[in-house]
Amino acid sequence: MFGRLLHRFAESDEDRLANEVRAWADSMPETIRISDVRERARVRLAGVVRRITLHPGPEGAESLSAVLSDGTGEIVARWTGRGEIGGLRLGSRVLLEGVVARERGRLQIVNPSYEFA
Repeated sequence: MFGRLLHRFAESDEDRLANEVRAWADSMPETIRISDVRERARVRLAGVVRRITLHPGPEGAESLSAVLSDGTGEIVARWTGRGEIGGLRLGSRVLLEGVVARERGRLQIVNPSYEFA
C-alpha cells in the first residue's frame, strides 16, 4: 500500500489523467486503442477532447476539428461544413466511428459518426 501511495505522489498530473482516460476508453465496448489503429481501416474509438479548432474556409465552408486522446495516443476528428457541434467541449468523452487516414503526419478521421459517452 505504501508503495502505491508513493507512486501516486510521484506521478505527474498528465500521467494520472492519461491513466484515467485509458481505463475509461478501455471500458467502452467494441472500441480499439488509438495506438492500435491502422490507416484506411474503419474503427470505433473512445477518447476525451483535448483541443478544438475552427478552420475557416472559402465562402463560409468552415470545418471543425477536435483532437481526441485515449491515453495511448491522439487522433484528429474533422467535420467539414460544420462550425460547431452541440455538446462538443474540452474534456467531453466521445465515441467516434470512421475511416482513419494520415494527413501531415497525424492520424485523422474525416466526418466521423459520433456519440457522447
